[in-house]
Amino acid sequence: MAPVYPRLLPNEENPLPAPEWWEESDRGEVQFAYWVPNVSGGLVITTLPMQTGWDLESNVRYARVAEENGFAAALSQTRWFASYGADHQHEAFVISSQILAHTRRLHLITAVHPGLWHPGVVAKMQASLDVVSGGRTAVNVVSGWFRSEFTGYGLPWLEHDERYRRSEEFIRVLKGMWTEDVFDFYGHFYTIDEAPLLPKPVHRIPVFQGGNSKAARRMAGRVSDVLFMNGNTNRGFREIISDARAAAEDAGRDPRELKFGANGFAIVRDTEDEAVETLREIVANADVEAVKGFGEAVKAAGRSSREGEGMWADSSFEDLIQYNDGFKTGLIGTPEQVADRIIELKELGVDIILCGFLHYDWELEEFGRRVIPLVREREEARRRASSAARAR
Repeated sequence: MAPVYPRLLPNEENPLPAPEWWEESDRGEVQFAYWVPNVSGGLVITTLPMQTGWDLESNVRYARVAEENGFAAALSQTRWFASYGADHQHEAFVISSQILAHTRRLHLITAVHPGLWHPGVVAKMQASLDVVSGGRTAVNVVSGWFRSEFTGYGLPWLEHDERYRRSEEFIRVLKGMWTEDVFDFYGHFYTIDEAPLLPKPVHRIPVFQGGNSKAARRMAGRVSDVLFMNGNTNRGFREIISDARAAAEDAGRDPRELKFGANGFAIVRDTEDEAVETLREIVANADVEAVKGFGEAVKAAGRSSREGEGMWADSSFEDLIQYNDGFKTGLIGTPEQVADRIIELKELGVDIILCGFLHYDWELEEFGRRVIPLVREREEARRRASSAARAR
C-alpha cells in the first residue's frame, strides 16, 4: 500500500493548514511556475539569438523577478548529457539550493531521474533542502526518455512501462521515508530495510511527475500529487486528465487530490501578429539536425510503451522545436488573448501553468506584470458571477 499522509483534524488548537500553492486551484486560482533555464541553449531548439542565461547569476535574477511578479514556483530541469543543444547543465539539486538561498517565497521543484538516483538518498536530500528552505520544495520524478544518459553511465535502459513501474516504487519510497519513523519497502526495483530519516521535511513535500502515456496516467492516479503534461490540444488535455482521475478513483483516492500542470511556451506581444511573427522566426531558425535527433530519441522511447506511443507521439517537427511541445498549448498572442487561453485551460482542469520563454531577461517579468493580473481579474469576475447565480 502507498503511504498515506495523516490529515489534521480542525479544532481551536489545531486548525487545518492553509492549502499549499499547488492546491490553490481549489480556491479558484490557477498557479504559475516557470522552467529554470539551468541548461544551455534556452527552452527552444533554435539558432535565433536569445536573451536567456543559464548561469547562476542569471537564474538568481530570474527567480527574484518571478517571486515579485506572481509566480509561485520554478522547475529545475535534470539533464546529464548534451541533447538538443543543451551541452552545459547545472545539476538540479545544486541549482535549486542556490536559488532557494537567494529567494524568500519562491518554491523550487527539483527534477530527478529514478535509475540515476537511489530514492533513499533523494528522500534525504529533499528533506534537508526542505528544512533549510523553510518548506519551499517539491520534487518532479521523471522516468526518462534519453537512453544515452543511462547507458553512458553504465546503467540498464528499461523499456517504457518498466521505467514507470520503477518510478512508482521510487515515489512510494520517498513518501514512506518522509512520513514513517522507520521505513521498510520490498519492491521489484528497490529494497528499504528499517531505514530512518531525520530530520523530516517541514511540510508535506508534493510529488510531481512527468508523462502523457497510459502508464504515466495510471501511475499519477495511484501515487503522485501533480501530473505535469506536455503541451497539448484541448482534446489531448481532457483525455489525460480524465484517465488519470479514473486511475485515482480505481486506486481508492479522491480524484480531486490529483492536480495537473500544463507546459506552455509563452510568446506575449502587443499584437497577435507580432507574437506569431516571433514564433515564425523561432521555427525558421530551428537547429534542424538537433530537432531531428531529439525527435528520434523521444519517439523511440515512447514506442516501447504498451500502446506504442508516448509523450511526443503526435508531435510535428515544429512542435519538437520546443522540447516539451510548448507551442501546442497556445500561449501566443496579446496579454488579453493569453489570459483568456489560461482561463480556458483552467476550465479543462489545468491547475498549474508551467511557462517557458525565449527571452528570460525580460519576458518572465513581462508575463508576470501583464498576463497574471489579467488572469486574476478574470478569475474574480467568474467568482462574482458564480456567487450571484447561487444567490438567485
